[in-house]
Amino acid sequence: MHPIIRMSTNTILDTVRQQLGADAIQQMSGALGADPSATSSAISMALPALIGGLARNASQPQGAAALDQALNAHDGSILDNLGGLLGGAGGAGGLGGGIGGAILGHILGARRGPVEQGVGRASGLDAAQVAQLMAMLAPIVMGVLGRMKQSKGLDANALPDVLGREREQAERETPGLGGLFDANHDGNVMDDVIRMGGSALGGIFGKKS
Repeated sequence: MHPIIRMSTNTILDTVRQQLGADAIQQMSGALGADPSATSSAISMALPALIGGLARNASQPQGAAALDQALNAHDGSILDNLGGLLGGAGGAGGLGGGIGGAILGHILGARRGPVEQGVGRASGLDAAQVAQLMAMLAPIVMGVLGRMKQSKGLDANALPDVLGREREQAERETPGLGGLFDANHDGNVMDDVIRMGGSALGGIFGKKS
């Protein structure tokens, strides 16, 4: 049995939040053409969804091995100049290009569309804005996890435990997240996202006055 990797007090979500301060959210909002409060609300649901998707993938040995391999290409260097990337010539849209979309597709798979629709309906962003936002966030989340892999010595055996705990933390902070991937098994993921929206809005990022 692989020894349990003890994480620091900062979770993946904590670390991503530290990266996404007011300036970053303002830049992302500008790239989306969206109101910062709506962008923050969408982020507050999108991040736990991404963590949940990663945890779900890593729960199977094949998925954990694939994620471990993918993290070799995500060493966290994106975090060193995130402000520059968001404010560069390409704007935040540079993070939402092909690579972000590809990562997002791997994380959420067939659930990507319905999850994006639900986040959009609950936050007020349109479908294109949500898709771009989530594609921006996916490389950042992977960069944080990749840096943790390097600093904590994570591998395919440890990832399921680490991401499982991250998902549990996200579910505690965002009641209803556990049902994000169709809690009532009716094939409609979007209604589950809407139900969690009320608790997520103003939750992770909305504590500021």
